[in-house]
This record gives sequence, C-alpha cells and structure tokens, in this order.
Amino acid sequence: MPTFSYEALNVSTGKPQKGTIEATSSEDAIARIKSQQLFPTKVKQTKSSKKDGGGADAASPAKKKKKKSGGSIAIGGVSKKQLTLFTRQLSTLQDAGLPLLRSLQILEQQQKPGVMKNVLGGVCEEVEGGSSLSDAMAKHKAAFDMLYVKMVNAGEIGGVLDVILQRLAEFMEKAERLKRKIKGAMVYPIVVVLIAVLILTGIMVFIIPQFKEIFNDFGVELPGLTIWLINTSNWVAGNFPGAPFPGFGAVVVIGSLACAPIVWWLIRKIGPGRAVTDVLMLWTPIFGTLIRKTTIARFTRTLGTLIGAGVPILEAVTITKETSGNWVYERALQKAHDSIREGESFAQPLRESKTCDAIVINMIDVGEETGELDAMLLKIADNYDEEVDVAVASLVSLLEPLMVVVLGGMVGTIVVAMFMPMVKMIESLNSGGL
Repeated sequence: MPTFSYEALNVSTGKPQKGTIEATSSEDAIARIKSQQLFPTKVKQTKSSKKDGGGADAASPAKKKKKKSGGSIAIGGVSKKQLTLFTRQLSTLQDAGLPLLRSLQILEQQQKPGVMKNVLGGVCEEVEGGSSLSDAMAKHKAAFDMLYVKMVNAGEIGGVLDVILQRLAEFMEKAERLKRKIKGAMVYPIVVVLIAVLILTGIMVFIIPQFKEIFNDFGVELPGLTIWLINTSNWVAGNFPGAPFPGFGAVVVIGSLACAPIVWWLIRKIGPGRAVTDVLMLWTPIFGTLIRKTTIARFTRTLGTLIGAGVPILEAVTITKETSGNWVYERALQKAHDSIREGESFAQPLRESKTCDAIVINMIDVGEETGELDAMLLKIADNYDEEVDVAVASLVSLLEPLMVVVLGGMVGTIVVAMFMPMVKMIESLNSGGL
C-alpha cells in the first residue's frame, strides 16, 4: 500500500504536525488524516512508495512507458477557452460521483491531439501514481497557473473538489467574458484607424504628386498649407534627396504601426517600464476609467473566489496580487498583505492607496466585520462587471463620433489644401481669357 507524507494542523491545539500514513489513494489519505482530528494542509505520496509500492505503476512499467511515448508533439500553450471547458467538464464528472482518475482519463480521450491532451496525459500518470491532483497540475505550469492549483488544493483538502471546480469554472467564464468585451470594444476603432492610415498613405503617395505636377505646370503660387501637404507627400512617397528608396515614408509609417505593440511589450519588460506604463494607463482620459474598473472587478473576483474556496487569506492576497495585471494595484495589495500579517485590517491600506472607490472600501470593511469578506468581494466584482459593460458601451458610443470628426478633419485639410491653389488657377485662367 502506498505511503503518504503529510503536513497538518492539530484541530484541538492548532499546532502544525508532520507524519506519514498508508492509504490506497490521496483521497483516502486525507480522509484518514481527518479521522485523527487533524486538518491536512499538504499530502504527498513518498518517492519510495512510488518506486516500490507500485500497484498499477510498478506492475506495468511497460504500459506506463508506452503511454508516455504515445503523446503527440505540440507547440504552444493551452487556451483559456480549452481550460475553462475542461474545468466545467471535470466539475460535472466529479459531481456525478466518478472517480477522479477515471474522470481525467475520459477528458483526455475526448481531447484532440495537442498541448491539452499531452498535459492531461501527464496529469493522469501523476494521479495514477498516487499524487494529488493539485501536485500533478503544479507540474504543468503552461496550463495551470498558481491560482488554479491553489484552488484545486483547497478543494482536495476540504473534500469539496467538485464545488471548487464549479466555482473555478464560473470564475474563468466571467473573466473571459470581461476580456472579450474589452477586446470587442477595441476592435472597431483599431480597424478604422488602420484603414484610415492606409487610405491617407495612398493619397499621399499617388494622388498628391499628380496635383503637384499640375500646380507646377500652371506656375501657381502655393499657400503655406498646400506647401506643407506637398512636403509631407514627398516624405511619405520618398521623393526627397537622400531617400533610401521610393515609398520610404510609407514604409516607416506602416512599420511603426506594426512595431508599436512590440515596442510597448519591450518597454513593459525593461526596468521600471511596467510601473510607468501602468500608471500612465490609469491616468489616460476615457480609457483610464475603464482600466480601473476592469482591474477592480478582476482582483475582487479573484480574491473572493480564493477565500470562498478556503485558501488562507494571506496566500489568497499574494495570488491575487500576482494576477491583478496592474503594478499600481499590485503595490496596494502588497500593503494590504503586510497589514493583514500584522493583525490589522484589509480595507485600510486600500483606502490609503486611493486605488479603489469609497464604496469598494466600505463594502470590504463591512465584509471584514461580518466575516463575509468573500461574499462581499464577489458582490463588488458583479457590480463592477456591470459598470464595465456600461463603460464599454459609452466608450464605443464616444469613439464613433470622435473618429468621424478626426478623420473628417484630416480629409477636409487635404481638400482645402488642394482646393486653394485650384481657385487661384481658375482666377488666372479667367483673367487671361478676358
């Protein structure tokens, strides 16, 4: 029979305790530990039992080897959509009463060849070898992040894995829904701006030079606006001394747009770039409010879900800090973590950081006083999800007329710059004819 080492808290004394226990599986080990009036915090099969105790693993090494070698080669990661679907399906199978290993094997068989199938194959082997599900998932960081692993671990210890998986699936679905809304709101203006840049570049390269030739033939004195537009056209088309090649300026413009995301990513990776860009984004007009509401909705839902799953609050705050996605809120949550560790409140550091609205702080304060912090955090997240919906709709409504005005101003400037010399041409022709 496999041997498991464990770390637990004595229910009567509250002191930590370590030991080993023999059990048929990790679930059986947890149940036996609880029967000794202990609360398990970590349960893991010992390496010696994996080598000697074998069961199915030791008895059939050829089978295990075959299973490992049968995986397909896949490049990339696991998408959030795949992971959310897997979590929902695993929750349903556990709720139906199927053994954990059998549930994982069923879901592995349903997967198409790829990264997710390979990951589930590895998880199945680890669980079959006696490891807990959370330990098995922790070895596949490309698919399961820290938040996911900690919640699964809390579900295993509490004996409510199906409930935790259901909460986790709901959390991921809402997070993905929020992300899709933000991306959907940005698609329209980005596409319009790109098309406008391409059209304006085409006008500068092909249309303006033809007007320039007409103006030169008639010898018309050009106003300042027209001269500026022609010089800009020459630069875009590469019609200036020292130009490396025709269309130099157009390549620079289009290349700059293409490289902008890469430059932004590099800035955020180098030195204090991430802190500076996160602060700037929060203070950006219009978009800053949306980013603030989105970040608050994300961190309150993450923290509420973790606390509700039974993860210790200090560990939950640490995980939330690392997944908040914004440096300003990471710093605020770190201060809250330090405050809780010193026996003080969670709300006060957030109030001092001025990163959250007063209503958020007050609801967190009430949640701490009533012992319903997780429920209060989830209510805050739901409220801010609704506010994000309204903010996204308002942003789209504001961007449409704003882009019309900006693009209309650009086109109007080109028309006026070309029309003013033509008026002089017509006047000179009329005076010459008379």
